[in-house]
Amino acid sequence: MDKCGIGIDIGGTEIKAASFDLVSGKILSKETAPTQDGVFTDGVPAFVGSVKGLVSDLLSDLSQELSVIGVSAPGLVQKNERAIGYMPGRLEGLEGLDWTTALNMDIEIEVINDAHAALLGEVWQGSARCMDDVIMLTLGTGVGGAILTGGKLLKGSIGRAGHLGHVTVDFEGEPDICSTPGSIEDAIGNATIAERSGKKFSTTHELVAAYADGDEEAKEIWLRSLRALAAALVSLVNVIDPERIVIGGGIAEAGEHLFSPLEKLVREREWQPDGKVVTIVPAELGYWAGTYGAVYNALLRS
Repeated sequence: MDKCGIGIDIGGTEIKAASFDLVSGKILSKETAPTQDGVFTDGVPAFVGSVKGLVSDLLSDLSQELSVIGVSAPGLVQKNERAIGYMPGRLEGLEGLDWTTALNMDIEIEVINDAHAALLGEVWQGSARCMDDVIMLTLGTGVGGAILTGGKLLKGSIGRAGHLGHVTVDFEGEPDICSTPGSIEDAIGNATIAERSGKKFSTTHELVAAYADGDEEAKEIWLRSLRALAAALVSLVNVIDPERIVIGGGIAEAGEHLFSPLEKLVREREWQPDGKVVTIVPAELGYWAGTYGAVYNALLRS
């Protein structure tokens, strides 16, 4: 009998859960539920009950043997990879929550940071298949990231590695939420678009639409952000030496209006020994990437 696994991706507003055929990597069934951050039942976060319900529903649809379960969530993962150890400010009750104990199942639940999960998902079934050296950035409200080097996810001493949004592109800039001066997150993340555009645009999608329509002010703002992103990417290339850069997140939906000018800017700035260049591609897995990465991480650790 073929084996299967379940991947769970816990976000600030929604929980995604999916069952997978572990041989083909195909999703067998998938469901979502609201996170209900801040809601507790008998001292237990409501999202724990939601995850239990999602797992129960997925199990009822399975005709295959369940081998692994993985959980993806924001924050720094504990050394034993059974819980998120550090996640201040949101998802109250997540810190220190041992998911193997919480779900009370006969399978050890493997936990992974959400950005790390997104990259592992792309390595398993997305735009980084069969690659050993890849970096990924997710461009959205902020900028997330992850690094695969030598075929292994780079985690660092405390799980902090891969926070690529907090790379400096302006050493005299204002500190971001992690105290990094002039970070790439503040240079292109959706959270700062009103400030960067003098309140002319409230979202990056509005900015890119105006850019596509030939608005000169929008062009200036957008290309400035892309120059910052290109500077960050070529710096990361020189440090990490990836064969591919994967870009995901909501801003990546800009498509050619992002990738075409960004490719040009990177090529103008990239060190190209012996003519070697790094490919830049959009992420493939989108909304369900975290579930792919969560179950694949559990499979790798099984």
